[in-house]
Amino acid sequence: MSEQQILLSVGGIGAAALACQWLAWRLKLPAILFLLLAGILAGPALGWLDPEALFGPLLMPLVSLAVALILFEGSLTLHLSQWREIGSVVHRLVTVGALVTWLVIALATHWLLGFDWPLAILFGTLTLVTGPTVIVPMLRVVRPKSAIANILRWEGIMIDPIGALLAVVVYSFIIASAEGNGLSQSLITFAGVIFCGTALGAAGGWVLGQIMREQWLPEYLHNLASLAAVLGIFIAANQIVHESGLLAVTVMGMWLANMRGVDVRQILHFKENLSVLLISGLFILLAARLDLHALLGLGPAVLALLLVIQLLARPLNVWLATLGSTLNWRERALLAWIAPRGIVAAAVSAIFAIRLHQAGHQDALLLVPLTFAVIIGTVVLQSATARPLARLLKVAEPAPSGFLIVGANEPARAIAKALQQLGCRVLLTDSSWENIRAARMDGLTTYFGNPASQHADAHLDLVGLGHLLGLSPAGEINALACARFRHDFGHSRLFVLASGLEKQRSDKHRVAEEHRGHLLGAKPMTYLQLANRLHQGAELYSTNLTEGFGWDAYQALHGERANLLFARDGHGWVHVASPDNPLQPQPGWTLVALIEPAAQP
Repeated sequence: MSEQQILLSVGGIGAAALACQWLAWRLKLPAILFLLLAGILAGPALGWLDPEALFGPLLMPLVSLAVALILFEGSLTLHLSQWREIGSVVHRLVTVGALVTWLVIALATHWLLGFDWPLAILFGTLTLVTGPTVIVPMLRVVRPKSAIANILRWEGIMIDPIGALLAVVVYSFIIASAEGNGLSQSLITFAGVIFCGTALGAAGGWVLGQIMREQWLPEYLHNLASLAAVLGIFIAANQIVHESGLLAVTVMGMWLANMRGVDVRQILHFKENLSVLLISGLFILLAARLDLHALLGLGPAVLALLLVIQLLARPLNVWLATLGSTLNWRERALLAWIAPRGIVAAAVSAIFAIRLHQAGHQDALLLVPLTFAVIIGTVVLQSATARPLARLLKVAEPAPSGFLIVGANEPARAIAKALQQLGCRVLLTDSSWENIRAARMDGLTTYFGNPASQHADAHLDLVGLGHLLGLSPAGEINALACARFRHDFGHSRLFVLASGLEKQRSDKHRVAEEHRGHLLGAKPMTYLQLANRLHQGAELYSTNLTEGFGWDAYQALHGERANLLFARDGHGWVHVASPDNPLQPQPGWTLVALIEPAAQP
């Protein structure tokens, strides 16, 4: 290929990746679906992209390094403390249930497609994982009840690194068996892979953690150090014991995530951004390498395998995991339907297929098209049917009416408690641990972090939330949150505190109107004004209007002392008061207003 063709191909991959991610964001669907379709169109369908010709012998080493970074980023989210908090259902979904799913898929792959047992067992591990990158967009569309959403989200987070680790272990055993002379030699080789990967991974995680904890490097070099460490450990492990590198980086991430006194949030944020870049390009390249003739050559057996995964393996997993739980049959049925396969399956299968084929497994090249068939089948089927099924089973949340509150400061906590009394779900977000801790002491649901972060995209539970309240004292954070959640909630449901500085700024320093929310309150207040009034004795009062005590009587009683903030109508809908949205409360409504104490005579 000429230099110009190479530049056009690389630029085209970048443009296609951005378009796919944007389209997924707009349609609230998993990006993996559009990335795979783009790769198939550019590669085998139209012949525009040939990854082998573009990268030559560098292709598979680049894929290997990308997979190592993706697995490291996934393992950074596996905190042992979370394991104790997620509940028995999720525990069983990712342990006993996962083993049953693995067994069912392996048996079906062997009998339906004629794969030998090693490849069938490996394929079972590859198709165990769901992952937050496919689960979270689907939950935003389906909007199941919070119990179901929490289980599915935590399962995706936990099974991602666990499934990858299991796949690496099985793959290592297959390689060891191919290279060993007999079972005993295979076990020795396998033990070497496990020992080397675990030892180097733990050592690398400890050393990197020490460097970060003791501040031996400036903070701005932590991301570069972690990237260099991952690549270094991966390469060193493979040099010492063949194919132990993926296990090493997975263990390294787990060790680092659970090391005391080490803050991995900055590294995790960097790795998440890097993973989006790698995953986007990687999926387009891998899909462009698909052999459609080989996929079609598998015949109806692929559809039969999809049916086994969807109608047997997953329901059996959920049935075992929910025995003795408080979930009813409707909730269990929806859990049994939703389990789209995702990124780890496609990324790991690509690198394993080539190496296993080189080791003498003739059917190994079929792993990639078969894995992609399962990914596309589960994502398309479940994206199209999960929402109607949730409504049919009556386990879908009604139109979201809860509040995402940016800020967990004292005024935000007071407003959150008032909204809870109206029956609204509230979720407070803040980067101040002191504020978050105080909110949790008040029994409020919280998210510790920036709601506009990449981590929040995967972990922030928006189920049941339909409004945004920007109550942070920093107006820029409120504006950023409005811009981030405008598509999720709609501009009419974004509300912020007034900013005294905005009026003083010129046009080139003022946040554009379309990026700001509506002002909160019938009489808008700044954060300082709200906080001062609360400290001076003003309180949030809830009042029910009746035929005998209507809106006019309410105004006459409180006069200028009352600043209406929220109103719940007779149908249970909560309205937010704003100069842009003047309310006309009726009998049967419940009003929440900030009422200042009466002046002393």
